[in-house]
Parts: sequence; structure tokens; C-alpha cells
Amino acid sequence: MYINTEYWVRIRKIMKLYEEMLKGVALQYGLTTIETDIISFLQHNPGKDTAVDIVEFRMLSKGCVSKAVESLIQKGLLRRQQDERDRRKIHLKILKKCEPVMESIESVQEKYWHTVFKGFTAEEKTMYFQYNSRISQNVQEAIEGSADR
Repeated sequence: MYINTEYWVRIRKIMKLYEEMLKGVALQYGLTTIETDIISFLQHNPGKDTAVDIVEFRMLSKGCVSKAVESLIQKGLLRRQQDERDRRKIHLKILKKCEPVMESIESVQEKYWHTVFKGFTAEEKTMYFQYNSRISQNVQEAIEGSADR
């Protein structure tokens, strides 16, 4: 038996906790939460460094990402770099000035994971990630299957 409301509320609470924890970094450095989220995404996803990647993986609107990226460039935290093979593709590169922000994000993430997995054994954490991976794979297959219809 599935308990839909509890499931969706649980997912939202997990996301809300991370967003709340990340707000402190945003306030500390005069950033918006989306700007902080973009820095975090670029920091933790090497090779996924375009605005299109951010839109796709973080499920943010193109307009919000575009505005936040432009702001981060103006603040001297990011720069654009044209792809050498495909000149239409623009990579986003984190600049040295962004290092203190990234250190704070890393600290928040450590606290977040410690909070979320408090009381879990190493085996339970491993099982969680295995189950979560299988769920994600099922969801992705369902999404791809629905696109074919």
C-alpha cells in the first residue's frame, strides 16, 4: 500500500531542509538562493557546466537560470567559455573569487548529509543509495517511454 501524501511531503521536506541550509550561504555572500544553487551544481557536477545542464538537472526555468548566471558573471564569480568544437555551446567556469562560497556550500552539504543520515549504519546508507538509484532508473525509463507515445 502506498501513502501518496506522506511520500510527497517527505520529498518536499528533504528538499526544503537543504534549501533552508543553503540560504545561510546565500545571505553570507549576498547571493540569491538560485545563484547559490547554480554554484553548488557546477561545483559538484564536473562536465555538466552549461546553462542547459542546470535547467535540465536542477529543473529550474531557463529564465531564472539565465538571470542568475548573468548576475554571477557580473559579481565576478563565473565566466563564460565558448566550446572549442561547438561554438554554440557555452560552458560556465567558476572563478577563484568563488572559492569561499564553495567552501561554505561544502560545509553546508556535510551538515546536511550528517543530519539526514543521523543514526543510519553504513550498510543502511548503502542500501538507501542502491534503492534510490533503482527508483531513479525506473522513473527515467518511464519518462523516456512516455516520450515515445
